[in-house]
Amino acid sequence: MPLTHIGILHEDPAFLIVNKPTLLLSVPGRAEDNKDCLITRLQENGYPEARIVHRLDWETSGILVIARDPDSHRELSRQFHDRETGKRYIALCWGQPAADAGHIDLPLRYDPPNKPRHIVDHEQGKPAQTFWQVLERHAEHCRVELTPITGRSHQLRVHMLSIGHPLLGDRLYAEGAALEACPRLALHAARLEINHPQTGERLTFDCPAPF
Repeated sequence: MPLTHIGILHEDPAFLIVNKPTLLLSVPGRAEDNKDCLITRLQENGYPEARIVHRLDWETSGILVIARDPDSHRELSRQFHDRETGKRYIALCWGQPAADAGHIDLPLRYDPPNKPRHIVDHEQGKPAQTFWQVLERHAEHCRVELTPITGRSHQLRVHMLSIGHPLLGDRLYAEGAALEACPRLALHAARLEINHPQTGERLTFDCPAPF
């Protein structure tokens, strides 16, 4: 498949910064019809050495860092594991939060009976923390900045749902007007901060949300 709609935001010998479009897997799925994905498109179109470091949900768009050699992959993966990276997302959430900012600290786990959904579980869930801030208030929804401290699957989506403000267009967690308010999941990885895997220099990359 071509690189269509994948934006190369930065390129150097150690890594790429790319803009993943919505409705594209980060890595191949198990089913035969889920083989098309971002990493495969990169490997087949000029970047055979590309190695995935972290992922975004199928419906989430935005910034991903892609390693280009084993040492860079190892170092970048370590930074994510040790929470040395900085990540910020832009989202549209349904309703009007009473406060302008807040902190969500709720443990999450996979919910097999309702796959691929995740749920809050205070007994079996893994720790998860998210900071949120309202950027703009509109009649029925808000534009928010979300800063995850941990990196659990569906973390931002479930955390915002847990405080009564599901993300617009979220086919897994939103219902009714919130689901119909946007033609796609209104969640975009807008900023990524990493240390250069070779020089150690702190780098910040931005990618404006398309909504």
